Amino acid sequence: MVNCVVKNWLGEDVGEATLELKVASEDNKSHIVHKALRKQLLAARQGNASSKTRSEVSGGGRKPWRQKGTGRARAGSIRSPLWRGGGVIFGPKPRDYDIKMNRKERRLALRTALQSRAENLIVVEEFGDKLPRPKTKELVQAITRWGANPERKVLLIVAETNENLLLSARNIAGLQLITPNNLSIYSVLDAAYIIATAAALAKIQEVYSD
Repeated sequence: MVNCVVKNWLGEDVGEATLELKVASEDNKSHIVHKALRKQLLAARQGNASSKTRSEVSGGGRKPWRQKGTGRARAGSIRSPLWRGGGVIFGPKPRDYDIKMNRKERRLALRTALQSRAENLIVVEEFGDKLPRPKTKELVQAITRWGANPERKVLLIVAETNENLLLSARNIAGLQLITPNNLSIYSVLDAAYIIATAAALAKIQEVYSD
């Protein structure tokens, strides 16, 4: 169980929140988190690199010169991999890099990663009404008051987004704004600070509790 202090818009302590999730065992947690992270990064690869083999390169149907008597090396096709403009030996072909990992494992890895970042977790009150208009400067100041550095990577988790919040957050270079349903293990591990609203934390508890 993780106990967190809840801060308001001004950065003042106004309450407490808890996060209790089932996590992997001490012996297994590094393995399962690494596997889930690797799966996400591999799944992001397009895998569309392709090169032509000698059978796919156009031309080369005729033998360049006769087999004997020229003094040159034997050659059967101008599309040999040994020739300039020829095919590629063992070159890349389109492939799927994704690795298999069942849903329960992925969720366990995400819970484990999230709980491991407890020291960098900041819980705040809902602040949607504090931004009546899009204002990046005000959001940056609030992030600073909450104890995070807006110049570093910040993961901001809110229960629901609105247009003013989206417009205020999009110009902050290191800020990633997501909802609990879009949590990813890479986002959790990559962020220097994780800021979650109390409602978002409750949603995480509800969605990922099993």
